[in-house]
Amino acid sequence: QVQLVESGGGLVQAGGSLRLSCAASGRTFSGYTAAWFRQAPGKEREFVAAIIWTGASTYYADSVKGRFTISRDNAKNTVYLQMNSLKPEDTAVYYCAGAYGSRWARRSSEYTHWGQGTQVTVSS
Repeated sequence: QVQLVESGGGLVQAGGSLRLSCAASGRTFSGYTAAWFRQAPGKEREFVAAIIWTGASTYYADSVKGRFTISRDNAKNTVYLQMNSLKPEDTAVYYCAGAYGSRWARRSSEYTHWGQGTQVTVSS
């Protein structure tokens, strides 16, 4: 069992940047695939990015590829999402998720551990 807590959200203007952090506690997060999802009002939760536990492979939604970067520091038990060139369409609650093992999935139902979310608002 692991607990996840997101931080780093806020209000930024279009074109700005934010870095989200997902801190794991309770036990090591090293063996987990980590992912970021987001959910905007009136929309389903959508996949943003994922990284396997070794950090060797990363995956991105087409909508964020080239702008967002997911990374992790297993020594710090933390995963990050660097978000650059933010657009109003990126406005959502961002959630950190984890699933034990090296496989990843775009479906939120495949993840067993979730943070409470952090709000990202991008003004036009």
